[in-house]
Amino acid sequence: MSVYAASRAVLALTVILATVAVSAEMSPPVPMAVGDVFPRLEGDFLSGRKAVLPDAAKGKRALVLMGFTYDSRFAVEAWAEHVRPAFAARDAATFFEVPVLGGMARMGKWFIDSGMRRGTPKELHENVITVWGGVDRWKALTGFSKSAEDDAYLTLIGQDGHILWLHHGPHSQEAFDAMMAAAGAAPK
Repeated sequence: MSVYAASRAVLALTVILATVAVSAEMSPPVPMAVGDVFPRLEGDFLSGRKAVLPDAAKGKRALVLMGFTYDSRFAVEAWAEHVRPAFAARDAATFFEVPVLGGMARMGKWFIDSGMRRGTPKELHENVITVWGGVDRWKALTGFSKSAEDDAYLTLIGQDGHILWLHHGPHSQEAFDAMMAAAGAAPK
């Protein structure tokens, strides 16, 4: 084989591998399932520190409450109001409210972050992680649906980072009891 033919073969193989790699990156992720390891999530705590899940929850069970729209904050906050006291007495449990923002919201990042800091008690700043970007990825991972865009999307992570329970919707006693059972704690 000539050097020219070998170069063309290497070039063709490179193009094929690059195409496969790009199409793999562009395909939407498969929704999370119970038993999966929680995918790496990077953002910022309201305190200003960098946040990475599941690392920030290591050694604890953690409920991740995600919202994707402005109105989803109502569902997320309703869940947090019930989870906060239920987890308060348990050293091995925590929660994170995670607004996932992208698009035009990025232009108001400073304004939005400072508003959330003012509206959140300081002792809870390490329980709020703002994620700026990756909205489509997280929507796919959580099984987001346009008809349920204002829901809270919840994931309970075990102490080892594996997913124990998934749910989306407004707070209900039935869903709360199921989450607490998956967390290994009797509901009150």
